[in-house]
Amino acid sequence: MNEMVQTPPDARPPAPRAPRPRAVRSAAAAPAVAGPDRVRINDPDRTMANILQVATAEFADKGLAGARIDEIAALTNTSKRMIYYYFGSKEGLYVAVLEEAYRRIRRIEAELHLEDLAPEQALRTLVGFTVDYQLANPDFIRLVMNENIHRGEFISQSTTIQELNIPVIHAVRDVYERGVAAGVFRPDVDPVDLHMSISALCFFNVSNRHTFGAIFKRSLDTPAATAQRRESIIEMIVRFLRP
Repeated sequence: MNEMVQTPPDARPPAPRAPRPRAVRSAAAAPAVAGPDRVRINDPDRTMANILQVATAEFADKGLAGARIDEIAALTNTSKRMIYYYFGSKEGLYVAVLEEAYRRIRRIEAELHLEDLAPEQALRTLVGFTVDYQLANPDFIRLVMNENIHRGEFISQSTTIQELNIPVIHAVRDVYERGVAAGVFRPDVDPVDLHMSISALCFFNVSNRHTFGAIFKRSLDTPAATAQRRESIIEMIVRFLRP
């Protein structure tokens, strides 16, 4: 699992330089390899994005232990050597997948412009977005579930993920404090706890829908059921904060 593959001689940079993460190497440093089962690489950024997209589905479906670099290489029409060149190891690719998953949701959250909305409307917008995003991106939920099986071992190694999650807490705190100042939210709630409550309701909505639906004989995937559950989650959070 920790196998490392050395950069092929024809792919090494012409001169020594300070080490950098493999996943952010420049185009000049990308290896150009050819052969019956490989393609010549002309666009390293596009190649890495393709690898990350395929690896996301593989890790989400099979977990870290079950996913195979050989399969990811075949699905991306590249090679194990190329994947190890960019990401260092299977674990390195897995961490990069986690980082990209969190980077995507946080980037879209930043586009909500919650600061332009009244506090309660901002809260409703944030919660509604979280419900919608997680429903539309079940691979994100599966990745988080898999990482919890590993007790957060790999997320804890990534300062990138920790930094990516700072803005969402700031956004929640800002919405909450504005609501307290306006008298529409009660003043005794921890913003991190509020973020946890939002995440818990939205997460369960995806992670447990199959088991919950089977046990209680309910279809949770119909448009009507989805809309009703979305509104319930929003209302629960809003009413939880009211004075």
